[in-house]
Amino acid sequence: MTTETSASTRISPETIEAGRTGYDLDRQHVFHSWSAQESLTPMTVLDAEGSWIWDGEGNKLLDLTSQLIFTNAGHKHPKIIAAIKDQAEKLCTVAPQHANDARSEAARLITELLPEDINHVFFTAGGADANEHAVRMARLHTGRRKILSAYRSYHGGSHLAVNLTGDPRRIANDDDAGVVHFLPAYTYRSHFRPAEADRWSEQRETERALAHLRDTLTLEGPAQVAAIILEAIPGTAGIYLPPEGYMQGVRALCDEFGLVLIIDEVMAGFGRSGKWFAHEHFGIEPDIVTFAKGVNSGYVPMGGVAMDDAIYATFAQRLYPGGLTYSGHPLAAAAAVAAINAMRDEGMVENALHLGKEVIAPRLQQLKERHPSVGDVRGVGMFWAIELVKDKTTREPLAPYGQTPALMGELVAACKARGVLPFMNMTRLHICPPLNTTAEELSFGIGVLDEVLDLADEFIRDA
Repeated sequence: MTTETSASTRISPETIEAGRTGYDLDRQHVFHSWSAQESLTPMTVLDAEGSWIWDGEGNKLLDLTSQLIFTNAGHKHPKIIAAIKDQAEKLCTVAPQHANDARSEAARLITELLPEDINHVFFTAGGADANEHAVRMARLHTGRRKILSAYRSYHGGSHLAVNLTGDPRRIANDDDAGVVHFLPAYTYRSHFRPAEADRWSEQRETERALAHLRDTLTLEGPAQVAAIILEAIPGTAGIYLPPEGYMQGVRALCDEFGLVLIIDEVMAGFGRSGKWFAHEHFGIEPDIVTFAKGVNSGYVPMGGVAMDDAIYATFAQRLYPGGLTYSGHPLAAAAAVAAINAMRDEGMVENALHLGKEVIAPRLQQLKERHPSVGDVRGVGMFWAIELVKDKTTREPLAPYGQTPALMGELVAACKARGVLPFMNMTRLHICPPLNTTAEELSFGIGVLDEVLDLADEFIRDA
């Protein structure tokens, strides 16, 4: 795979012209998410393959975003495309009340990857509705209403899911949805760090964060709380890994008070972290796992709720009051089967773990040491964040939490001009390429980031 970045003969003038027409129609008719509509200038994507995309002018870009962090098996994987074509010719669609072999096999493969007592899957169309249904199941299972969810989290954009969310996107949509937020363990900008920095440690962070969670639970009334929902590794909120012992402590609190532990694996699942599911890094067993995105590399919309036998038993003889027209759609299910098998056969999960340790981690550490604008680098597998700051010592961010400075857009533009598309959120650049990206491609991409971060260094020197 070449790292050449000039306009490619792969993209014809006719394709570029069609893309320009598409852009014009987009601006006339398409309403985009999370955007002020009239100030938006979306990038046109004309083609994609492997870890690369081609923009509206035919320029080739290394895709460090996996789009919205879902093309885990890369773009245009031939086995997934073939599976979708074959399924379309065999049985293109069917109502969810009927059994079909694609959905059945997808459920079998997914549950095989999860703890022994998770044997059933309710399929959804995406991650937000997976989290909505997970909460509904937990409430019906426990007979309680309140849900505890962390700040610095994201669980989706639908009504309940955005209320579960703990980042600023929730605020404009806030409603009384029975959700109570708590402060998570967050080692870079701890909410629990004492004034005497030398007294702080990851162990102390775990202890104080768990004490805070216990206090929140006690003050809310444990008999009123149905579940705690946590991302296994928060994604758009910052790719910050919980310190040692924290997730085990949350599991213990759930056991003590009879709560359902819902682990949101929508972004971190299906190999992104270098394990099939990110909660495996922490040695815990959730009661419910929600997923989407990487289950079929986003080729056809799919999400799901995988539940343990105790949750399933609640609805064994009792009607579950919920459903979706496209639950387990055959095209999505066939894509999931092909994606999981391809990831296994081609060692993509192992590749993600290996390259995360051997390529990304050391290269990003070099960036941190070289650039005064880089306050922190963190991650695992193919799931990493570069945190930009004004001051490394104070850890002051480039902008207040919830805001994105203009510099971030300039950094992304500079990356694109050099043939790389990074993921941006607030004051961070995320590195989340497909799991089958090569070491050579990663080296090229991180090299571009290294160049571009000089602009951030200049910015803080001039500030």
